[in-house]
Amino acid sequence: MKIIIAGGTGMIGGLILEHCLNSTEVYEVRSLVRKPTAREHSKLNEVVIENFEDYSNYADLFKNIDVAFFCIGVYTGQVPDPMFKRITVNYAVKFATALKLGSPKSTLCMLSGMGADRTEKSRTAFAKYKGMAENQISILNIKFHSIRPGYIYPVEPRKEPNLGYKFFRFIYPLTKHLGKGSSIKSSELALAMFKIGLNGAQTQIIENRDIFNYL
Repeated sequence: MKIIIAGGTGMIGGLILEHCLNSTEVYEVRSLVRKPTAREHSKLNEVVIENFEDYSNYADLFKNIDVAFFCIGVYTGQVPDPMFKRITVNYAVKFATALKLGSPKSTLCMLSGMGADRTEKSRTAFAKYKGMAENQISILNIKFHSIRPGYIYPVEPRKEPNLGYKFFRFIYPLTKHLGKGSSIKSSELALAMFKIGLNGAQTQIIENRDIFNYL
């Protein structure tokens, strides 16, 4: 299989990238990045993208793709709202549109989030914009899976982006015993997304508790 991934330097995208590079079913991975990482691998084709809203000069990158992963995101509050919307909605939709034009029979897996609101009426920017992205990609009529995790527990140490994430990381040992509906480890999420990409899924929307069915 030939894979393309946007967001392969992030927490989840990076783990998915590792699964792709280690898989005998994958022979090429095209990783779209903002800055070069100096990563070298026989399967890896890393491409620097200056504008994730314009792929007019990169149409060939999306040809003959079997599976695409979109994992670009930004935490709420890290950027002004207009930029937050651009990253959450525009980046995702432009990526999906380029994929549709280049490889209309491919499968797209997008990292969304719990509470994504397809009515687009939520007062929470994250929920509203994730719902917008899902809606706009759905009408492209491609094989599309939106994965909606709850709290993602990082399996590797990191600097938490805000106090909320510090709090959830602290209470995770308690919340993980409450069931599969609200949280998931980063390693579990990445593996499930990788398998969904390669093998497909029964539904377009995959909520946190359902992600575990694909491990």
